[in-house]
Amino acid sequence: MASLVYFRKVAEADGSVEYVFGPDPAETSRLLIMDTAVRRARPADGTVDHAFLKASRKINALYDASARWPEHGVSAS
Repeated sequence: MASLVYFRKVAEADGSVEYVFGPDPAETSRLLIMDTAVRRARPADGTVDHAFLKASRKINALYDASARWPEHGVSAS
């Protein structure tokens, strides 16, 4: 069974980037906050689960590839 997590950047400020994420592009109701100085993410709702981990890892992988915080994307496995 495939596992998909979609994410989209909603805000960027000095020191952080915020993304909404979820299992469907229309259901991105959770918020992930990335500390850009240390490249560490935290979920706004405090729930560290598979979806959060997939989104944060993909966001960091895309940053590694381009040295820019991605506007949107999907992690599929």
